[in-house]
Amino acid sequence: MNTISREDFQQLLDPVINFITGKQLDKKLENDLNTEFPKSGKVLNGIKQACHDAIAAGWMCKYEGGGIKYGRVIKPAPETANFSVDVVFMKDLAGPHHKHPQGEIDLIMPIDDSAEFDQQGEGWMVKEAGSAHNPTVMNGAALVLYLLPNGEIEFTQ
Repeated sequence: MNTISREDFQQLLDPVINFITGKQLDKKLENDLNTEFPKSGKVLNGIKQACHDAIAAGWMCKYEGGGIKYGRVIKPAPETANFSVDVVFMKDLAGPHHKHPQGEIDLIMPIDDSAEFDQQGEGWMVKEAGSAHNPTVMNGAALVLYLLPNGEIEFTQ
């Protein structure tokens, strides 16, 4: 296991944060992210490894509820263009329904090769402002990193 700090983790995300800053959260951004930061690329491989190392170190995904391990890793701040960063571990389940007032950017990192998040495999997914869903992982386990503008998320009934 490699040791990684929150500061090191945030630095790994800097290229992504710089790329998304000021852009509309939509399908074009999803396509652009998947092109700029492909699933086999250096940036994504670094983020995936760092997530596994941070979980092993005990500071990432340290909370658990309803079969989901989760945690806010980085609070919104000027250094992250006011995006928060959350990481969750899910395996074959649907999480609580919620809305994205300003949208959400997801990085899907399957642990099991066949695992999918909201019916999509490894890579980037962008949900537009006002969208809502029950986040669902099927066909195995996956980590999902969420970037939320201003950390905004609204859990619904």
